[in-house]
Amino acid sequence: MGKVITVAQQKGGAGKTTLAVTLAVAFARDGARVAVLDTDPQGSLGRWFMQRRDRLGDPGLDFATASAWGVSYECEKLRRGSDIVIVDTPPKVDADLRPALREADLVLIPVAGSHLDLWATDGVLDLAAREGRRTMIVLNRMKAGTRLAEEVAGAAVKTGSGVAQTRFGHRTAFAESLGQGLAVSEMGRSPAATEAAALTAELRALL
Repeated sequence: MGKVITVAQQKGGAGKTTLAVTLAVAFARDGARVAVLDTDPQGSLGRWFMQRRDRLGDPGLDFATASAWGVSYECEKLRRGSDIVIVDTPPKVDADLRPALREADLVLIPVAGSHLDLWATDGVLDLAAREGRRTMIVLNRMKAGTRLAEEVAGAAVKTGSGVAQTRFGHRTAFAESLGQGLAVSEMGRSPAATEAAALTAELRALL
C-alpha cells in the first residue's frame, strides 16, 4: 500500500498546488508510482494534469478528484496501485479537511516567506494533532540571506511541527513550469530543480 502525503494550508496563495505538483513529478522521475488527488473545488491540480496530458500524451501519473467525504474512498483505491499518493486540499480549515488529514502518512504545510503564512498554520496543525498525524512545514518562496526569511524559519521551529531542511526559493521557474503542464524537474538543471530533488529525497527518507 502506498504512502499518502496531504498538502494543506488554510491561507490561499501559499503554494499548495505548486508543492503537490513539484513532489509528484519528482517522485515519479525517481522511479515511484505516483497518483495525485485533487480535492480543491478550484481544480488547479486537475487543470495542470489535463495540460500535462495534452502536452505529453502519457502524463506519467494517475489522477483522481474527490469531494471532502470521498477522500478516504479514493485514497484507498489509489494506495493499491501507487507508491505515493499526493492530496491537494482547499485553502481552508474545517471539518471537510479532516478526511484528507486522516488518510495522511504525512501532512505538508507550505509557508511562504511571511509571518502571515506561518500564523495561518495554526488551524492545520491543530486538526492534524487531533487526528494524530505527523506534520512538516515546507518553507516556500524564501528570499535567501534576508532577515525576514530567518525570522520565519526560526518561528516555524517554535510551532512544534517538523520543518523541512530543504527550502524553496522565490523562483519564477515553479510557476512557469506549471503553466506548461510540467514541473521544475522537467525544465532542465536549475536551482529550483535542485531544491525539488532535495525535498523529495528528504521525504523519501522520512517515509
